[in-house]
Amino acid sequence: MTDFPKTSRPAEAALVNAGYTSLEQLTAVTESELAKLHGMGPKALRILREALAERGQGFASP
Repeated sequence: MTDFPKTSRPAEAALVNAGYTSLEQLTAVTESELAKLHGMGPKALRILREALAERGQGFASP
């Protein structure tokens, strides 16, 4: 079970397969690192970025 916002199945599978199960965990990884995951596209990254921003958080700095 994850708390990720609604993205595509490939994007969610990419996150889970990489060991991520919560939005909070994504604050420790850069956006470019996530972009390298198979199935993670620009739209999914935007959705995740916006969900983090709503919580006052963001991806790790490069």
